[in-house]
Order: sequence, then structure tokens, then C-alpha cells
Amino acid sequence: MALNKLKFNSFNVTPSASTAIRFNSNANGFETASAGGSLVKISSSTASSSSSVSFTSGIDSTYKEYIFIFNNLHLSNDNAQPGINFSIDGGSNYNVAKTSTNFAASHNEAGSYTLLGYNGSWDLAQGTGVQYLTAGTGSDNDQSASGYLHLFDPSNTTFVKHFIAAMNTSVSDDTAMNLFIAGYGNTTSAINAVQFSASAGTIDSGTIALYGVS
Repeated sequence: MALNKLKFNSFNVTPSASTAIRFNSNANGFETASAGGSLVKISSSTASSSSSVSFTSGIDSTYKEYIFIFNNLHLSNDNAQPGINFSIDGGSNYNVAKTSTNFAASHNEAGSYTLLGYNGSWDLAQGTGVQYLTAGTGSDNDQSASGYLHLFDPSNTTFVKHFIAAMNTSVSDDTAMNLFIAGYGNTTSAINAVQFSASAGTIDSGTIALYGVS
């Protein structure tokens, strides 16, 4: 049986940018509505020999999901790790208890070493300290770490606060490593501030941008 082709004008909708067609509330016709899933840039910060980079505004009930994107975080100390911590008091304290897990894949420049697996030293079990996001990043002029972190529904006051992250780094021993971290902040209080820091030294350069998912 052949399918009938519908002409555009047979849909009683007005086209506009960044919208999609959906059934109306009565399920008897079509209407346009937001396509959803777009990223809204909230803020960004550029590190410059920074002991930490903090986001103390823009994380609220406006969005159910927030994304941090890291571009070329260069650390001052060799074999250091960039990390994250959360606050429920606007940044006065960064000490939310976190439970997390990880796995990583790596391959060195010489082609003589590969790895795929879990590392128990990179996760937390109700730890209130920093959750590190990479292995030991190198401090050579051309070495850095890039990636992203998703924080889900941070203003929810019923459930724990889930996060997932994926980072790629040039490790101090000239190894490419892709590290995946996931876990939750074990609090039912709203998370309203996030801080990034290095396990040693400073974040010499690089940008961190915050987006909301509409």
C-alpha cells in the first residue's frame, strides 16, 4: 500500500526557528513547540595561575541539568589532577559527601602500553574531599586536559545529586588517557556552587564554561 504524501500546508502550524511539531493537548491536531535540548551558556571562567575556579551563581532551579565544559586545563605541577567539589551554602564550604566510580582507557606514545580498567584510588566512598577528574596530567607546555561534566537536577531537595564526567588528558608519562567518572553527591540539600582545583599547584590556564540544558 502506497503512503500518502502530506503537503506542508496541511499542517496548521506556523514555522519558527528552533521549534518542532508535536500533537496538541487534545491529541487531535499539531502545534509547534520548543524543540528542547538546547544549551544555554550561563558563564565561563578563564584560569590564570588559579588555585581554584568557582561557580557561585547560575546553578539553581532554572534547569534540570547543567554541563561544565573544560578546554585545555594546563596545570602548573607535573602529575597533578584537576578535580571538583560541591557546595550547598553558596560556596562558603565545599564539602559535600560523594560516592563515585570510574573506568579508564589509555595508550602511550611509544605504542608499548595500553590499559582498560577500574582504579580504586580515583573514586570516593562518602568522601567530602575533591573528586579528581583525570590521572596525573603532565605539565609540559603542550600538555593539558579537556572534557565535560554533567550535574543533574542540583536544586532537587528529595534525591541525591548525580554527576557524570568524561575527560581526556595527556598524562605526565606521555600517555593519552580517557577517564570516565560517575557518582552522586549524597545530599538532599540543593547544590548551588561548584569549585574546580588541582591536587597540587595551580590551574595555570584553560577555560571552564557552564551551560544549562533547556
